[in-house]
Amino acid sequence: MKIYTLNAFASTPEGGNPAGICLDTENLTEKEMQDIAAEVGFSETAFVLPSEKVDFKVRFFTPVSEVDLCGHATIATFSLMHKIGKIGTGSYRQETAAGILGIEIDDEGTVMMEQPLPLFGDFADKDLIARSLGISSDSLAESLPIQAVSTGLFDLIVPIGNLKTMETLNPDFDLIREISRKHNVSGYHLFTTETLYGSTAHCRNFAPLYDIYEEAATGTATGATVSYMHRHGLLENSDLANLKFEQGFEMKRPSEIRAVLTANGKDITGIKVGGTARGLGELDL
Repeated sequence: MKIYTLNAFASTPEGGNPAGICLDTENLTEKEMQDIAAEVGFSETAFVLPSEKVDFKVRFFTPVSEVDLCGHATIATFSLMHKIGKIGTGSYRQETAAGILGIEIDDEGTVMMEQPLPLFGDFADKDLIARSLGISSDSLAESLPIQAVSTGLFDLIVPIGNLKTMETLNPDFDLIREISRKHNVSGYHLFTTETLYGSTAHCRNFAPLYDIYEEAATGTATGATVSYMHRHGLLENSDLANLKFEQGFEMKRPSEIRAVLTANGKDITGIKVGGTARGLGELDL
């Protein structure tokens, strides 16, 4: 079976987050999808299916389980279909376990993905989170909480005080796994507003609960971070139609994730996350 691969959100040829994509997979069983995702070994593999409701149905599998939504695999999937001529520039809708979401593709092949409106969950203990990252609690951003937020998948959004701390973390992945299970989240998404290239924030993502120790670019968690930053007043002087997030630099896989937020005062009315994909390849299983 042919599996396509693409690096979503890549800001350089070496950057981005790799995803597997399987097209025309309506005859595969769920177990076969899971086995393929395990063999591909990327953080997520997407399976494109016919939809009775909209243009496409897409399912997402990590090497160990299915997840409701994956931002970088969505970008890779629609970028692939655009590159090979299966779809053109325009608007589409995808059916996912997280709901029906809109997709927009421009002439340059940039894919923007609508995300569900945010859900805000519980708060986590700052001392415990700091210990799990191998830092002191003073290294966390002062006066900001650690909170579970979802725009498709729940992550603990962890504000870090500065870029140097982000670059020198020493994560205890067993403890992160335990805390993630306790809070019923996919993992941690860390951010600091001190950045390398003038972005909205510099980010890192840890999801050992799904055997993903670090991701180079995380679309759904970026949407959650945008929502968190808006709620806590961190975007007041920002151009909400042109937000940019840098990730993957500590992994030597530079990534840029674009985001658009619309709001009516403090009420968020829409979130889109997107970017480009590079490095088209194929695997034969």
